[in-house]
Amino acid sequence: MDAISPDAERPAQTARTASARPVLEGPDIGRVLTRIAHEIVERAKGADDVVLLGIPTRGVSLARRLAAKLADITGREIPVGSLDITMYRDDLRLRPARALARTEIPAEGIEGRLVVLVDDVLFSGRTIRAALDALGDIGRPRAVQLAVLVDRGHRELPIRADYVGKNLPTSLRETVRVQLTEEDGRDSVLLGQLPETSPADGQ
Repeated sequence: MDAISPDAERPAQTARTASARPVLEGPDIGRVLTRIAHEIVERAKGADDVVLLGIPTRGVSLARRLAAKLADITGREIPVGSLDITMYRDDLRLRPARALARTEIPAEGIEGRLVVLVDDVLFSGRTIRAALDALGDIGRPRAVQLAVLVDRGHRELPIRADYVGKNLPTSLRETVRVQLTEEDGRDSVLLGQLPETSPADGQ
């Protein structure tokens, strides 16, 4: 899932939590990424035309890890990049301005290829809707799929992930925080509770 970055899909990511417990640790994250990589190869019949695009912030790190696992499986380098969706969000006027992240499209481009969007947490679906809009301004892939580390439910749009590391049923008073070594110095997924004084945010 930063108030208006992709992390806005989960208010959990920046809100102070009353308590948090790990639901995935480093080895678990490694195993689910390996499983997702094998599922991508199976569904894409070898992943010959796959391009991975991570949604900043943590989706980019996950995309790079997936690319490395796919390379181990297929013996080929898998193109990987990033897709900033900040200016495509539907809540820009409701939230403070924020810095843009980077969009980096691999040299192979996305035309006629299978693009797998990668994010850490799937929540309302609004981040992914914005990602599809951003992708449409760049090119026309053959197909678009979605891989997420955690699906916490509470969809507001008809969006479903093709590859899910962990389905994690939550309430709107609960928070899901993904930590990755590249950004946070450790790998974990934490489930916590919003303080009673903090309003739940449906985004």
